[in-house]
Formats: sequence, structure tokens, C-alpha cells
Amino acid sequence: MGAAVEIFTAGVSGFTTTVFTDAKGFYSAAQLTPGTYEVKVSAPAFLPSLRENVILRAGANAVLNLTLSTLSEAVQMLPAPRTSPQTDDDWRWTLRSAANRPILRLRDDQPLVITSGTPGDSKDRNVRAQVALVAGSQAAGFGSSAEMATEFRVEQSLFSAGTLSFNGNVGYSSGQPAGVLRAAYSHQFANGSHPEFGLTLRHFATPDTALHGAALDALAFSMSDSMNLADVVELHYGAEGQAIQFRDRVMALRPFGSVAVHVTPNTVVQYRYATSEPNTRLEKGFDTAPADLSESGPRMSLNTSGPVLEHARHQEISVSRRIGNTNLQVAGYSDRLRDAALVGVGGVTDTDTFLPDYYSDTFSYNGGDLTTRGVRALAQRKFHDVTATVAYSYGGVIDTDRTHLDWTDSQAFHVSNRHALTGKISGDLPRCKTHWIASYKWTSGEALTPVDLFNVSPGQADPYLNIFVRQPLPSGSLLPGKIEVLVDVRNLLAQGYVPVLAPDGQAIYLVQSARSVRGGLAFTF
Repeated sequence: MGAAVEIFTAGVSGFTTTVFTDAKGFYSAAQLTPGTYEVKVSAPAFLPSLRENVILRAGANAVLNLTLSTLSEAVQMLPAPRTSPQTDDDWRWTLRSAANRPILRLRDDQPLVITSGTPGDSKDRNVRAQVALVAGSQAAGFGSSAEMATEFRVEQSLFSAGTLSFNGNVGYSSGQPAGVLRAAYSHQFANGSHPEFGLTLRHFATPDTALHGAALDALAFSMSDSMNLADVVELHYGAEGQAIQFRDRVMALRPFGSVAVHVTPNTVVQYRYATSEPNTRLEKGFDTAPADLSESGPRMSLNTSGPVLEHARHQEISVSRRIGNTNLQVAGYSDRLRDAALVGVGGVTDTDTFLPDYYSDTFSYNGGDLTTRGVRALAQRKFHDVTATVAYSYGGVIDTDRTHLDWTDSQAFHVSNRHALTGKISGDLPRCKTHWIASYKWTSGEALTPVDLFNVSPGQADPYLNIFVRQPLPSGSLLPGKIEVLVDVRNLLAQGYVPVLAPDGQAIYLVQSARSVRGGLAFTF
């Protein structure tokens, strides 16, 4: 009530008008000419708020929501921590928070153009771009490659509430082209709905001597949407259609969805349904999936009839509780995996049984089916600059007790129950702005697939010992953006390797996660 709202244009002969909010926080400015405006709102005992680049089109109404914060609230919000897709919105607790309600409300009888963000936020920029040069460390017998790949991402704001993005990964492995390209558009509506449409293309060429020049081409079209209902229920749903051309054409439709109910301000009950293994690489800051088959979908293997896609069905019910700076979660899940694509390392010559990946020195092998039920429990504690997580999981995995496998024997693999214990710490060093993640996931016995394969909770981690570091470098005045050094080490101790004999008598290894070392530079503009 009584907040002063100044609406003006830049320039010497700029236009300026001032209006005030009424008892309910509404304000209105009529008969404005089309153009680009800046809006500033101020009130006693509050920090002023400024919004730039507000576009008003002819014959349209623009409803602009602005939030005024007190000085104490601003101190509590800074500095803004780095977030990941798994921990975004602080485990969903901010949905019920009343600390930052906007001073405006939307009128349902008017056409709306909604803008969002805070002054100085990077999201206010019309164009954002990032380029990363990443290479691996050559290690015979492990899933590493010394070849270099270039990752890029470009985002363009459209119509104030829309975002168009184009990102990809281009590899240069031994002169064989590889690439992952993705284009997506997302839009934020006034009712909280956030639809997104994406198109992903993957291409992996192979040497002529191995697979007779066959190339793997995959095309995926995805649609997703999310919305909030009465500040109590969160919905997220969508589907992805996949088509692969490799010796033959295979197709699949993979729906997914989740429903989260805020029973109390500190308690969330969620149901999640998924039909494909999650991509967990985004937590470390990679904008695209690396150009290898072990980390980017769709997951595929070979059988006697040709290429087959991995089919999955995951259902999970979880209860999360927040107590101060501690987050707790318990969950029960049911998984069913058909034509599971196992990961292996080593030289293979039987390309009718194994699908080699020449970009990571790994291969995929059809491990049959997996049906299991399991449980998960985790605790996460946030300290000043460090977040510590401990998680326990129990469930079935694909295993084998044979050292001389008959690869045509359907009984070569079986399902065994395993315990898994995960410890993960992550944080930022304020002075040097280093972002780091270290994790270790222990499994109680031999396993070819991870326990709790579809885990996307804060307790998710790759098997065994993993270290990730993202370090900004001084860029000086020569470059307008920032430079960061990336170091990503996975399965540092090379644990979990199961030796078996290939059909040609050579020793190969099946493994949950192949050891790899990657590093490079990222440029953000």
C-alpha cells in the first residue's frame, strides 16, 4: 500500500510517469505508448526494486509483478548459492514460504504478459552463451579417451516470459565425428505452468573396419510441463519419443511424471513415475551430455535380432521432512528393466554381440531383465558453505557369478539384492569461488548395475569415488565473460570391475561405472 511506481523510458527526451499502489497492492498506468520501459518501485522501510527492458506492445496489457524486500531479507538472500536440478528451490520448501510474496496480484479478466526475475539477475539478459573445451586422460583398459570435445550453449529470451536455447557437444575422436545437438523452447505462464519442448539429435560414427562404417543416429522429441495448484500441489509431467537408426530402426515412447503434495510447510509427499534412466550430469555443471553412449541416452544394446532399446519402468513414493537445516527423506520404489544395457571396458571384436563406443573406450552389452523393489533413506545437513549428505539404499542389481561367460546363455546373469551406502559433500570456497563435489558410493557385493538406479534425490551419486571441481579464473579486461577450469574424475580407484572372457578369448570387464578423467575450460559470456 502506498508504494511509488515510476515508469519511464531511457534517453534525453524520456517519458516518466508515477503512480501509487492501492490498499491491496495494485497499481495501473493507462494510455502508454508502445515501447520499452523501465519500472522502479519504492516504499518507506523497503529496498527499491528496478526492472529493465519491459516491452509493451500495441493493443496489449503488461502485468508486472515486483517484490520489495527489507534490508535484513536482502542480507539473508546474498550471496546466491549455486543450485542444481536436484536441489533447486531448496527441496521445494520455498513453495510455501511467505517471505517474498509479490506486492501485485493478477487480474483474471485481462490478457497477461508476465515478466519475472530480480534486478541484476543473469536471467534478465537477453542472450547468454557458454563454450567449454573438454578432454580426457588416456588410460588403456578404462573408460577414458584423450580426444577433445567442444560443448556450447546459447540462450535467447523471447517475449519476456519465453526462453529459446540451443546447446550441443561435438567430439573429435580419431577423426570419427560425434555430436549431440539439442534445441528447446520454454515459457512461463501466469498460472504457474511452465511447458518446455525439446528436440535432440545424436550422431556417432564408427570406424569402417569395425562396424562397416555403420553410424548410430538418434532423434528424440520431448515435451514437459510443470505447474503449482493452490501452493499445495506440484505437478510435473511429459514424455519423450525416441527413434534410433543403427543397422535397423527402433522407436520408443517414454512418459514420465511426478506429483508432490505439501502436507505441511515442512513435509512433502511425492509420487514419481519414470521410464528411462535419469541424466545426473547436470549437477556438475555440464550443459550437455558428454559424447559417449555410457552417459547419454537413449541406452541401446545388441541381441540376435539386432539393436534393442532399454525399456524401464520406475515407480517411487517418498516422504521428505525439513527440520531446521536438516532434510530427511525415506522412499520405497519398484523397478522393472528390460534389455538392460550393461557397461563394459576392453577391446571387443564381436560386433554382433557388443556395441562398442569408440569415444569412451567402452561398450554396451544386453544384460537381460531386472525386476526389483527397494527402499532409500537419506539425511542432508547444510552448513555455512558445505552441504553433507548420507544415504542408504537397498534393492536388486544385475550380477553374475561366472568368470567364463557363455554370452549366448540367457542364464548368465541373475538378480541379487545389495546394500549401498553413499556419502557426499559439496560446497563453495567464498574467497576463490571454487565449487566442488566429492562422493563415495559403497556396494555390499559384486554388481553390474547400481543399487537404486533411478535415484534423483540429493543422495544420488555415481558408484565409488568421484571428485568434481569447477574453478573460476581471472579473465581480466580482455574477455567480457568469465573463465572456469573443470576437473571431473569418476571411479578414481577403478573399483567394481568384473573380469570375464569375451567370445574371442580376450579378457574384458563389466562395470557399473568406468574410471574416467576429464578436464577443460569453460567460457561464459
